[in-house]
Amino acid sequence: MCQDWVESPAMSKDEADVLILGGGVIGLACAYHLLVQGRSVTILDQGEVGGGSSHGNCGTLTPSHAMPLAMPGVIGTAMRWLLKRDAPLRIAPRFDPALLRWLESFRRRCNWKDFSAATAVKAPLLLRSNALIAELVAREQLDCEYQAIGSLHVYRDRKTLEESSWYARTLAEVGIQVEALAGEQIEAMEPALKPGVFGGYFNPADAQLRPDRFVAELARVVRERGGRIEEHTRIDGISVERGRISTVRTTRGDFSANEVVFALGAWSPALARTIGLRLPIQPGKGYSITYSRPRLCPRLPLTLKEDSVCVTAWGSGFRLGSTMEFAGYDSSLNRARLQALRRSASTYLHEPEGAEMQEEWYGWRPMTPDDLPILGRVHGIDNLCMATGHGMLGVTMSAVTGLLVSEVLAGEKPSIDLAPFNVARFG
Repeated sequence: MCQDWVESPAMSKDEADVLILGGGVIGLACAYHLLVQGRSVTILDQGEVGGGSSHGNCGTLTPSHAMPLAMPGVIGTAMRWLLKRDAPLRIAPRFDPALLRWLESFRRRCNWKDFSAATAVKAPLLLRSNALIAELVAREQLDCEYQAIGSLHVYRDRKTLEESSWYARTLAEVGIQVEALAGEQIEAMEPALKPGVFGGYFNPADAQLRPDRFVAELARVVRERGGRIEEHTRIDGISVERGRISTVRTTRGDFSANEVVFALGAWSPALARTIGLRLPIQPGKGYSITYSRPRLCPRLPLTLKEDSVCVTAWGSGFRLGSTMEFAGYDSSLNRARLQALRRSASTYLHEPEGAEMQEEWYGWRPMTPDDLPILGRVHGIDNLCMATGHGMLGVTMSAVTGLLVSEVLAGEKPSIDLAPFNVARFG
């Protein structure tokens, strides 16, 4: 049950029950679940709601991506691609002590033991969240082009497919269904693919939605339920007094609250440092290109495995996306990486682009070295709850994150053990 909250007689308009820092998909999902519990909620966002990595990602909901980025061999691959500006995984050469520390922590986890452990704790989070999103879309009648249709991982190269034998085995070990398919089976399922597919995997537990519409619909429901969303409100600092956050200072005045939820995604580390927290989060830059629908459009979400490109089609459009670039907060649009998306799609698809190019986009994903989110209370700051570091799966993990945060703030036992996700794991 939700704890009762009693308004202080001295409460001003800038005091709240729960203050959520960040208005992306995670912050909005937290707000929704807290409002359902009967809490009052204010969200602060430095831009427009959902304007960050919630906007232009591929919108796939993927328990099939339960495995962490850190796995044996990935560091060697990244080093070989170091000077290749359009590589699927790129680390931009530069001196950055925080990135070097992150990479060393990441490197230590590139072994099968840590890989399996991370997958085992991530999989239940993804499966539960997928079910919660389906329920949320139906209950609130969210207009976001949601479809529970599965996804395909497609390989054109025999050697690459043979080297992926760990994939189906790993998913089976954590209870996620996957079906290995021959090339002709995949081509029959997906006529948009060119001939030459060697094989791949069908992931029946996966789904898709249009992420910008999902976020807009979440914001609508949050407002309808009485949530307050303060856009264009940059956070300049946080004051901690007697083990509690007392004030959040912004460009639109000071805010205070009984509880504070930290849902700032890739922007988390800088603000966390001001209250003595070191969050090992690096901005992993992803890209996408959105088109009108081509005439021969994929029926299912696709991952083109050799080049790590995601293809998603909705009634309202068609998107090529993915790639991972560690280049700090570089705000340039790397055209080599956009061109790589087009080139990869043209290798696999009969019609790799729609007639109208609608948007070229990039966004920063909040990447932790173990590829697990940071969730739960923070020791020493009694009224702070973390909800950040969701990596490439923020949309997929949004609903379960919101549920877990609402349980924590209500003083309930979380429905999923949060120990593996606590910030204290980083020491």
